[in-house]
Amino acid sequence: MESKYHFAFENLDVYSKSIDFGEHVQLQIKQFPKEELYALSSQYRRAADSIALNIAEGYPGSNAQFIKHLNISIYSANECVVCSTKAVRRNYITELENQENRKYITELTKMLSSLRKYVRNRNV
Repeated sequence: MESKYHFAFENLDVYSKSIDFGEHVQLQIKQFPKEELYALSSQYRRAADSIALNIAEGYPGSNAQFIKHLNISIYSANECVVCSTKAVRRNYITELENQENRKYITELTKMLSSLRKYVRNRNV
């Protein structure tokens, strides 16, 4: 959705990819059983959404603040690995879906790590 109001963090590829991943997870958890609504489904959705939310929250701050939020995004991505693993072990998703999730998360964490390194070095 295009808007005439644009924020600088929306130009980051990692932000766009993290938004996409959050929507990917949202679609995936729709197939989880209802008893997981306030458990794994909720945790997985919140962790996935947290990646983009922390990029946006930290972006306008100082380098140190942005790095802190990028770290939180990485922690949330790691949390998604566990959620995906739990989901496949509980037979909510297939092993193929789990591998797709892991590929997505690997790409996101590499992008986040690269951005973190860039931010650390930009005023050195």
